Amino acid sequence: MATDPFLQRFNLTMKVQGTEGCSSSTELFPDTGYAGRRNVYLAVKGMVYVVGQYDARVIDFLTCRTSLSEFRHLDREVIFLGSFDHDEEKRWRYFSSSQRPELPFAKR
Repeated sequence: MATDPFLQRFNLTMKVQGTEGCSSSTELFPDTGYAGRRNVYLAVKGMVYVVGQYDARVIDFLTCRTSLSEFRHLDREVIFLGSFDHDEEKRWRYFSSSQRPELPFAKR
């Protein structure tokens, strides 16, 4: 929950459709005040990481299983694919790695 009562709060849902025809959805950490960017990485064995400022999800695209993971358990050898973020008009969209380089998260 946001500590500032005037910040906007958006509930984010990630929907996954796997390579074998499976599908699933999961709730992500809420976006408060346009701080909800999610970086997407390709990891070993077909796993995809969706990493936000406060949470990390691991997706198995063969089974569509999504799990919450602690940052320390994520592989460090990954390929940055892109990010979901707000554009200049504050619309939520996907930016591929060729459109925009990886942006670090602010340290708090």
